[in-house]
Amino acid sequence: MRELIYYVATTLDGFIAHEDGSFAGFPWDDAYGADLFASFPETIPPQLLGRAITRADNKWFDAVLMGRKTYEVGLQVGITSPYPTLDQYVFSRTMPASPEAQVTLVTENAIEVVSALKQEPGKAIWLCGGGDLATTLRAAGLIDKLILKLNPVLFGAGIPLFSGGTKQTALALTDHKIYKSGHALLHYQVNPPALSEPS
Repeated sequence: MRELIYYVATTLDGFIAHEDGSFAGFPWDDAYGADLFASFPETIPPQLLGRAITRADNKWFDAVLMGRKTYEVGLQVGITSPYPTLDQYVFSRTMPASPEAQVTLVTENAIEVVSALKQEPGKAIWLCGGGDLATTLRAAGLIDKLILKLNPVLFGAGIPLFSGGTKQTALALTDHKIYKSGHALLHYQVNPPALSEPS
């Protein structure tokens, strides 16, 4: 079964974007950025990556799930297919149609659609955002891992990592890297196996 990984940038106070869905204010660091570009090339729009890539370059993912607000950030600057090497899905109850043939619009049955995707062969599925979609999929037990790009900044308000909160969930730190800039890349397994009691 394919894993669903919530790979997302977040502030120290738990926001993945401003209230309008924009990302202005996330601090940048060259060493941190170089690692992201090298390790997760399929998650960088080609306009930012500075070069074309193919599906053969995908290291982690071959599908991406986006909420409407997340998708519209690129749409506002004319990017209709932000991740062309991935199978792209936008989840929205209000979008009338997908503006791009490469982007599949999902208007209902999000849990059923994602459950079916997880049964297909392939690399992991990237949950790109947003908070509402993450909350729905977490409540259904579909998120397997979180990879958090923790940024040394406070927004004070915005779109939270999980909109409306989520149930208490055990996480296990499986990998991490801390940068001198204050950025951190944190890998968590959701619902790790419980430790056995000593006999």
